[in-house]
Amino acid sequence: MRHAVGLWLAVLGVLGVLGCPSTTSSKAEAGEAVVRRFFQALPSGDCAVLGPLLVTGQGVPPCEETVKDLREHGLGLVDVLDAKVDGRNPDAVLVRARVSQGGTERSEPFLFRVERQGDGWRLRL
Repeated sequence: MRHAVGLWLAVLGVLGVLGCPSTTSSKAEAGEAVVRRFFQALPSGDCAVLGPLLVTGQGVPPCEETVKDLREHGLGLVDVLDAKVDGRNPDAVLVRARVSQGGTERSEPFLFRVERQGDGWRLRL
């Protein structure tokens, strides 16, 4: 019995060393995925798709208003540079990305905030 427990502990240790995703990296990946999905769907302007990807609540403009503003300014995602959990809030991810505005890539990266809201991750704009 002792041998079996030792074997399981060794297996768990090896799995940890092999890089099984940590909570922090899975949160960062979720934040990055939300930003990518949002900008892939933005050209459609469909708030049935975009709305669930946006933070909701008091003081947050409705999806239709947000989408209208973004489309009027021609904001687009060029590439995600990195994503990391916000050190001030473990339920928020900061996603640094290259964006274009009106077809021209901005020289400085843009910082997006993605927050856990309810059972999913949502972009705060």
